[in-house]
Amino acid sequence: MTTPTSAADEARSSASAESLLPELVGLLRASRTNLREEWGRRITDAALLRVMTPEEIFSEVTAVYDNYVDVLETGSVETLQAYARDLSERIIPRGVDTDEVLGIVLLLRDVLARALFVNYQHDADLLNAILDAYEPAANRIAVTVGVSFVEERERIIREQQESIRELSTPVLQVRERLLILPIIGMLDAARARQLTEQLLGAIQSSRAKVVVIDITGVATIDLTVANHIVQTVEAARLMGASAIITGLSSKIAQTLVDLGVDLSMMNTVGDLQGGLEEAERLIGVRPANGSHAD
Repeated sequence: MTTPTSAADEARSSASAESLLPELVGLLRASRTNLREEWGRRITDAALLRVMTPEEIFSEVTAVYDNYVDVLETGSVETLQAYARDLSERIIPRGVDTDEVLGIVLLLRDVLARALFVNYQHDADLLNAILDAYEPAANRIAVTVGVSFVEERERIIREQQESIRELSTPVLQVRERLLILPIIGMLDAARARQLTEQLLGAIQSSRAKVVVIDITGVATIDLTVANHIVQTVEAARLMGASAIITGLSSKIAQTLVDLGVDLSMMNTVGDLQGGLEEAERLIGVRPANGSHAD
């Protein structure tokens, strides 16, 4: 004859995974302090998040744990995604890599799973039912955190690359109505497009009349980039600014000729100093040693 206790156990064992989640959440909240401390120790033992202080790790462990349990309870990952992005934004610049983030999330999954084994070790059927409820949710959480971190990392990398490109192609205002664009390093199609956008924006904002584009620091140019430079010169002209190309090496000049680029569209001067002198002549600036009419 079945006892009332065993009957209740059978009812619990046959409960659906969804109906067991509240019990699972209650257990994890009741054991929050111990499980959180165990997780923190595991992170330290695994030498993860070494760039962070113990106090910082404890703070983040607390927040992640609470978000983790909230996802188990509600099934919604939006709050966790927002927190993961915020965390990623703070720790990526400090050198934390994707494998570390995934490592700490998987450690938490392991810590919680071990707690479930301990709590339900005397009821195999109920343990299996609890794990059936826990594992899909835990895997979803791990994927959510991992994807959020990778997306944030990619966003930061794109911003850093954009900043580097902007620093590598600065548009400098030498004097009123006169701009210089010194180009150093590899000039590919993407950078050439950015160069054009920066230059045209600077021409518009400064109402420049002359632009000196110095390519002394550019080693090679292909047909796409060469044509883009020609188009940039033409675009500057349409905006009312004359463009002067300086630092054109014999190698690049020969490349342009071989590629069939129309050099008649380009005003070229040997070096930057000569280009500045020509630019000042075009905007009507007298030489420093020139005489002034009374």
